[in-house]
Amino acid sequence: MKASIIIIGDEILLGKVTDTNSGAIARVLDPAGWQIGDIVTVGDEREEIAEAVERALKRSQLVITTGGLGPTKDDITKGVLTDIFGGELCMNHEVTENIRRVFALRGLTLNPLTEAQALVPSSCRVIQNRYGTAPIMWFEKDGKVLVSMPGVPFETEGMLPEVAAAISERFTPDSEVSHASVMVTGITESALATRLEGYEASLPTGLHLAYLPQPGLIHLRIDGIGAKGAGVSERVAEAHRRLLDELGDLAILDHEASAAQLVIEVMKRRGLTVATAESCTGGNIAHRLTMVPGSSEVYVGSIVSYANDVKINVLGVKAEDIEREGAVSREVVEQMAQGALRVTGADCAVATSGIAGPGGGSAEKPIGTVWMAWATATGTTSRVFKFPGNRSRVIDRASTEALLGLLKLT
Repeated sequence: MKASIIIIGDEILLGKVTDTNSGAIARVLDPAGWQIGDIVTVGDEREEIAEAVERALKRSQLVITTGGLGPTKDDITKGVLTDIFGGELCMNHEVTENIRRVFALRGLTLNPLTEAQALVPSSCRVIQNRYGTAPIMWFEKDGKVLVSMPGVPFETEGMLPEVAAAISERFTPDSEVSHASVMVTGITESALATRLEGYEASLPTGLHLAYLPQPGLIHLRIDGIGAKGAGVSERVAEAHRRLLDELGDLAILDHEASAAQLVIEVMKRRGLTVATAESCTGGNIAHRLTMVPGSSEVYVGSIVSYANDVKINVLGVKAEDIEREGAVSREVVEQMAQGALRVTGADCAVATSGIAGPGGGSAEKPIGTVWMAWATATGTTSRVFKFPGNRSRVIDRASTEALLGLLKLT
């Protein structure tokens, strides 16, 4: 079954807002047997929206749109969909009550513009948006379904399970889709592809190995598709077992996970706790860890020692070492990691100190230079990295490498 996704909004086209809705929708539809035929972004223009919807309805059984359902004049999706599916805009009492409920919970005063969101096409079925004021609208025409969802990612992601359940009731998939993942580190993508040439060649028809590289990690995913009841899941499971055998120690987890999720899972398994001492990463490592559910079983805390005074007075770094070697140095970062162990009582700690840019670099320590140290009660190791890119990329890469280094601790 084929699905199309249409993202509506000038703010997406202008780069003011990053589209996350299409990815969230695709991740929900894919396991249910839907093939994403296309993802299209259009602006808040009536003709562009209409053309995108008509084109999608011709090629796909299911179309999901996001955006253009707000209370302002540039939110025109409802009018366009009324033109396509017929009917007229009518006040919906249940939507009105939902809008009032949302405003009451937020302590806001309802205004006429927002109340007008309760106007919905008579040709649609409404799914109440429990996370916001814009109603979700379900249209059907010639056996095709279009679901119009809000553009606010929090609202779309929150309502996706309910929308997906309604889609599953409406459509019976004629194919089966199955996936299996392995997380790999310690090897380049090209070297890994060379190593797995024979394995890939032996995969049965309908199975495909995808390489999804991330900084410091490679996500290998086996994709399988075939007729329902044809044993696709069993073939994927067998291919997954063979892949793990082929990879050996390179495989660090037998399912998809971020670097932070890897650390939490591995440390739980080992019964260890973790702390961070961050300078150039500014708490980003701590943020990533605490975004993982269950991280409180592993992660104990962080010292964001951006200023040298904090490195000295909280973490116990020697002032003379900072004066002699600089804050971005082996001596300083190792003392930061050891200080994090002492202050937090954790079993393991990682510390970062670097130059993220755009200024502050030198010939000896150019922008992108980051020293890291990992400490346990039995010893401390450290390493210097040279990361290319802008400030955000340096911080992101440094955070990932810091997390991956924790996996090597015992």
